[in-house]
Amino acid sequence: MYGLKSEAYFDSAHFLADYHGKCENLHGHRWKVVAYLRQDSLGDSGTERDMVMDFGEFKRVLRGLADELDHTFLVEEGTLMDKTIECLKEEGFSLTMLPFRTTSENLAHYFFDRLHEAGLPCSRVEVYETPLNCAIYEID
Repeated sequence: MYGLKSEAYFDSAHFLADYHGKCENLHGHRWKVVAYLRQDSLGDSGTERDMVMDFGEFKRVLRGLADELDHTFLVEEGTLMDKTIECLKEEGFSLTMLPFRTTSENLAHYFFDRLHEAGLPCSRVEVYETPLNCAIYEID
């Protein structure tokens, strides 16, 4: 089995609805995303001969996904009143509405799915919300 690993970072704010603790309040993180690719065999022709894939392309896709969330307020759909969302938008804040609770576990799953949609053979994603704590999503 062959593999590659790459990392990306993004800064964003979020809060956890229905959580009882400090994270129920708006706060931010310097998120770190570590993605792993796996394949049974290496490419057999062209630019990617003897590679899982070109590192440049892997980095471009992963960092592009992280850039989509960089310096935005990650909001779980249905957790803020419509008038709050409209006021934030009127003030010029960048909001990213997501159909899930914005936990690191769900963000790991989100990145995993997005990498697969981009055609990458992703096997595992780690999302760090602090330097010492991460959530992992991987295939069996």
